[in-house]
Amino acid sequence: MDILGATLRVCVDDLETAVPFYERLAGGTALRFERGGVQVAAVGCFLLMSGPAAELEVLRKVAATIAVKDVDEAHRVLTELGARVIAGPVATPAGRNLIAMHPDGAVYEYVDRGGA
Repeated sequence: MDILGATLRVCVDDLETAVPFYERLAGGTALRFERGGVQVAAVGCFLLMSGPAAELEVLRKVAATIAVKDVDEAHRVLTELGARVIAGPVATPAGRNLIAMHPDGAVYEYVDRGGA
């Protein structure tokens, strides 16, 4: 499985206030979208999320987003290594993803750029 990079997940109270800071910090423009009532802004290695408390509570449990070449391959490798796939693979605005719990209890999102 090829890991291409990781994105830090940051839950913020006010996306409009947070985005300019992270755009200047990362030196780029945020890509914005909404998913499940949560407003999302991706800028550099940061994924900013703002929305209802109940939704953010779930999102906070995911430690990071890991970019991979192929989510199907990630699914196979993770399962072989004893991880439990909690959700997915499914299509998202950023590509296909899955969420997996590693044997140590850590939860990560894996995403590729295909099939979106």
